[in-house]
Amino acid sequence: MLVPHTIPLFPLSQGLFPDGMLSLQIFEVRYLDLIKRCHQQQRPFGVAWIKEGSEVQIPGQVPSLHSVGCMAHIREFEQVQPTLFRILCQGGLRFQLHEVQAGPYGVWQGSVTYLAQDPELEVPAGLQAHADRLGKVIASAQQQGVIHKLPIFAPYHLDQCGWLANRYAEAIPVRAEVKLELLGELDPLQRLTSVTRLLHS
Repeated sequence: MLVPHTIPLFPLSQGLFPDGMLSLQIFEVRYLDLIKRCHQQQRPFGVAWIKEGSEVQIPGQVPSLHSVGCMAHIREFEQVQPTLFRILCQGGLRFQLHEVQAGPYGVWQGSVTYLAQDPELEVPAGLQAHADRLGKVIASAQQQGVIHKLPIFAPYHLDQCGWLANRYAEAIPVRAEVKLELLGELDPLQRLTSVTRLLHS
C-alpha cells in the first residue's frame, strides 16, 4: 500500500510534465518563503492544476485543484529584488492528489501518493516521424546557437515514448483537461498515441 506524503502545493492554471520546463516569477509573500526554503534545502514542491479559482490568493477562497500534478525541482534561482524571485524548474514525479488543506503562511498542503516513473519504452516505427520532427527542431536550435532558448532540458530522450509524448503534450494548444488526461496516463505508448491523434485532429 502506498503511503501518502504531505507536500507544499503551487496551484497554476497550466501545469507541468515530467522533465518539462517551467519558468516562474515569485512575488506573493507565501511563495517567496516557500521557494526560498525549497531552494536552500534542495527540495521540490508540487505543481497542481487549478480546476476553479485563481493563481493569486483571494481571501476566503479555497482553490479547487485537479487530482493529478507534478513535482517541480528548482534548477535556477535568481533573487531580482527582495520581493521578486525568478526560478526555472524541471518536472519530476507525477502525483495523485487526495486532499488539500491550508498550511503555514497560506501555502496549500497536499496529501499525495506518487505515480511511477514511465518505464523505458522505445518509440515504435509507426510513430518515429514525431521523434524525427522534434529532433530536427533541437538540431536546428543547436546549429544556430539558440538551444538555450528552446524550452526543453537535455538529455533529449527522443527514442523514449514517455519523454517524447510529454514534450508534445506540454506544447500542443489543447484544453487543460485534455493535458491532464495525458499527464495521468500511466502507459507511455498510449500517451504518445493519444498525442498523435490530437496532432492530427
